[in-house]
This record gives sequence, structure tokens and C-alpha cells, in this order.
Amino acid sequence: MSDLHVEEASVDDAAAIREVIHSAFAARPRLDPPTRALDESVASVAAAIERDGALLGRVGGIPAGALLFADEGDGALRLRRVSVLPHLHSRGVASAVVARAEEVAAHRGHDDIVLRTRSGLPATVAFWMRRGYAEVERDGTYLTLAKALPVEVAAGSADDSRALGKRIAALARPGDVVILTGELGAGKTTLTQGIATGLQVRGRVTSPTFVIARAHPSLVGGPALVHVDAYRLDGTLELDDLDLDTALEESVTVVEWGEGVAEGLSTDPLRVRIARLRGDDDVTASPGGEDAGRPGESEVGLMDLRAITITPTGARWVGAGVRSHLTASPSQVAL
Repeated sequence: MSDLHVEEASVDDAAAIREVIHSAFAARPRLDPPTRALDESVASVAAAIERDGALLGRVGGIPAGALLFADEGDGALRLRRVSVLPHLHSRGVASAVVARAEEVAAHRGHDDIVLRTRSGLPATVAFWMRRGYAEVERDGTYLTLAKALPVEVAAGSADDSRALGKRIAALARPGDVVILTGELGAGKTTLTQGIATGLQVRGRVTSPTFVIARAHPSLVGGPALVHVDAYRLDGTLELDDLDLDTALEESVTVVEWGEGVAEGLSTDPLRVRIARLRGDDDVTASPGGEDAGRPGESEVGLMDLRAITITPTGARWVGAGVRSHLTASPSQVAL
């Protein structure tokens, strides 16, 4: 919808936001207990805007969608009174408002977005699930849904990429699956080497290639690293395909070329996409052995600039502080 614009609201928008809230919630099915959204006044909306902010979406300059923010200082930005005028449902207004809210949350330095809805509103619940929100708590008919925000960081060298891998390892726990995506030479194995260093596992990390997977046991009693190369796999990866003695629920599994292949290994994977922003083909192929015949990533020379996007998926990552942890280093800054 080209004439749809969503902006952060000012106190002067309180009356318009209150009207959107009342119109939207009055059109919803009656629930028990009844909603208190209809108790919102211009004064209460203005106070919420002044305290934590709000968004107002307009279609052709006319107020069409809105929400209120609530910031309780716990790393999460909460959404309240998410509202769209009834006659504009299915026009993309709600998606645009929520997308802008996620941008605001990231800009303010939050790790997560949290909201409450009702189990008696299945279409509403489905809307949030499609956008990657997961149920983290249930209290009677009230559901708390949340989403850990993605983060994009820059890596200007192989050392930067390995340092980011170490930070990912610090967040990881047994059973986690990391799905790596990126073109040949992007540095997927380099990042995995950093994860291995952070986990303190045995053995040199190289592209598994012809063995599909290698298990690297811990040197310190922590989780093993299972390093998977799905480059030649055509179908969905299954546990039996790995043929490992190491149990995946006790390991951290990293799958190169895993997008569209490794999703069956976890309902809450950490997705990592590596994109080369500029540069050349300055990637050294392995001279022989098991990596021969395919451009190697285990020995990357001077890396050009990479944009690395980390997308936490599912309830597992809510509250883990992914954004703040991965951007805490001066060499890793959010783009």
C-alpha cells in the first residue's frame, strides 16, 4: 500500500490513536474477561506516548493503525493496544506497524519484543506466529508472545569473523542448532572455527565435505561441536543422516549450507547469513585431500567486508540477550 506511512507518534497524536484503538477493539469478539482497551482516554494515551512512545500509521494521511510501547527496562520492548481500523484489515497495515516497531526496538537497543494477546483470538495469534513470535507464557486465556530481534554486524577480517563465532559459542547451550548460509568463500567455516574455539573442543575445524559431519568433543566437559556440511545434500537433513555417536541434544550443531535442509533438526535454530559486501575472489582453496574439487573455506585469506545477519528463531532465544551480546565488542557493531 504505497500511501501507507508509519511514524513515531507525538502527544499531539493521542486523540487519533485513541480513536483507532477504540474502533479496533470494539470490533473484536467479546471475551471474558472483557478488554480494558476501551477504557483508554486521550489523557491515558498521551501519558503512554510521553512515557514510552507510540506508533501511528496513516493511509492517505488518515489514521489507520497504531500501537503503544511499554519499556520496563528489562531488555525487552513491549507492545500494547496494537490496533488497525476494521475496514483496513488484510491491507498490510498491521504488518507495517509491527515492522516499524521492530525497527524502533532495535534502534533503542532492545534484545526482544514482547506482547500479550488472547487464545480466544486465533487469527490474531496466527498473525504473530507468522511474524516469528513464539509463545513464552500462558496465564489462563492470556498468551505472552515474544521474539528475539535479529542483528546484523560487520566483519572486516577473518579474525573479526572468528571473534563473532566465539560470541555465538558463549550464547550456545546443548541442543542448539546454528544454520549457516552464504556463497562459496563467504567465510562459513571461518565463523565455525570461532564457535569451536569458544566451545573449547578438540580437533581442527575444516569443511567436512565428503563425510557430511564431524563431531568435535569438548576439552572442558562442555557440549561437543557437531559440524555439518550440507553442500551436496538435496533433501531435508535428518538425524539418521549424520551417523554420529554424539547425541545432538547434548551438542551444539553447526550446519553449513543448511538453509532449507537443516530446519528439521531444531524448532528454534539460530540462523546466520553471511554476505560479502565488496571484494574479490581472494579465497584460498584447499590444495588437496578431502576438500579438493570444491572451493575451500577452511583457509580464508584476508577477508573483505562481510555483513553477518544473525536471526534467533523461536522461544529459546528470548531473554538470551542476542543483540546486546553480539554487538558488545568494538569490532562488531550493529549495521
